[in-house]
Amino acid sequence: MELQQMRYVVTVAETNSFTRAAERCLVVQSALSHQIASLERELGAKLFERTSRKVRLTPAGAAFLPAARQCLDAAERAATEVAAAIGEVRGRLAVGLIPTVAAVDIPGALRDFHRQYPSVRINLSVGASDELVEQVKQGAIELAFLGLPTTARPQGVNARELARDRLVAVVAPDHPLAKERAIDLRRLSSEVFVDLPAKTAGRAQSDQAFTAAGLTRDVAFEVTNADYLARLVGQGLGVAMLPSAYVAQLTGVTTIEVTDAPARVEYVIWGRANSTPAATAFLSLLDIQADPGPEGTRREARK
Repeated sequence: MELQQMRYVVTVAETNSFTRAAERCLVVQSALSHQIASLERELGAKLFERTSRKVRLTPAGAAFLPAARQCLDAAERAATEVAAAIGEVRGRLAVGLIPTVAAVDIPGALRDFHRQYPSVRINLSVGASDELVEQVKQGAIELAFLGLPTTARPQGVNARELARDRLVAVVAPDHPLAKERAIDLRRLSSEVFVDLPAKTAGRAQSDQAFTAAGLTRDVAFEVTNADYLARLVGQGLGVAMLPSAYVAQLTGVTTIEVTDAPARVEYVIWGRANSTPAATAFLSLLDIQADPGPEGTRREARK
């Protein structure tokens, strides 16, 4: 059994196609098919069901896939550790973030990191805070930037608090509230809202604040993208509550202070297992040590 065979199996599983897998692996399809067939003979089981229309994993293939991925990850980790031992950082850096992260200039930090470590392949993904925590715990990504209510803290991962920020109301420029300098949650509760999906960390901050004040509100529009949320607000379809540091970069909307608004905490998180050399180097770029140190220790990231 060879690593290349495992790589072919994983790629076919991801693409559901021998043709696309061969293209991604930069080999001819016949060579890829031959290697997988050879592995199947060695294992004594078919890994894929092949028809003229689709390719899918057999039960044996589904059982083989997680272990194959672990082997490939371990091989990549071994190579990057050897490179780090001789002073070279390479491999992969997978970073996740929420759309409204504002405590760190992520594009600028990635630019500086790429210039310093050009051999590292950077992957960037956007998601909800709770999803990012799970991805870091599972090792799908090395680190993530997220925001949580002040009542919550990332669990099962290493975390550093980066910043705290209060939410503000965002309305269309011609909205009746646009001329107000400050309002409270009670006055805001009578408005129609645009917000993030229910049960996400970004939505929870506002939901908890209104519930604590004994208020209800009408969330008519749920969107997963904060920029699109702001566009709906700008068209007068509703109002929203967003972190003030993020709102500063928006156009076409008006910001109003909310006197009893909730706050959120931005964190950078990474796995509790040993960090990869690339993740350690990126955290170092932000003046954060990968060693978690004593519980509660916090370091400010460079803005």
